[in-house]
Amino acid sequence: MDSPINIRQFTKDMTKREIAKLFEDRKIRTVWDDEAEKWYFSIVDVVGVLADSKDYQTARKYWNKLKQRLKEEGFEPVTNCHQLKLKAEDGKLRLTDVADTEQIFRIIQSVPSPKAEPIKQWMAHVAAERIDQLQDPELSIRQAMIDYKRLGYSDNWINQRLKSIEIRKDLTDQ
Repeated sequence: MDSPINIRQFTKDMTKREIAKLFEDRKIRTVWDDEAEKWYFSIVDVVGVLADSKDYQTARKYWNKLKQRLKEEGFEPVTNCHQLKLKAEDGKLRLTDVADTEQIFRIIQSVPSPKAEPIKQWMAHVAAERIDQLQDPELSIRQAMIDYKRLGYSDNWINQRLKSIEIRKDLTDQ
């Protein structure tokens, strides 16, 4: 279980970690938590994109209704989502509902939207790949190499990294 977020500590230098990502020319506010090593996404921004709502208030109302529906399905938004101060349109920091990657995917799955369908298909593809990797761990190693190359690491660095992971695993097994 994840440890709760210390909002005061988390928001002290949040401006260094706060990023606005664009999806189809729409801003989605995100924040990186160094300690938890997780991204947090503004739920209202994501829901606004999926519902094709350009108005913040409409997106907020949609999110409130969706929270009720999710609770009926057994998903606890109050437990699984947090509030962090994010920069609003007026430039002020305001408490905003945020969710980590896992929770935002769960929310996306619950939004009946044609814009959500490509994300849902991608998630199904990733889940199928992960299940394959559980059956054949060598696939995980290959995927790690591809990911490291995509991130710009050299072949030498990748080999050293994979060796250090193997050595660490051996040491912890002992």
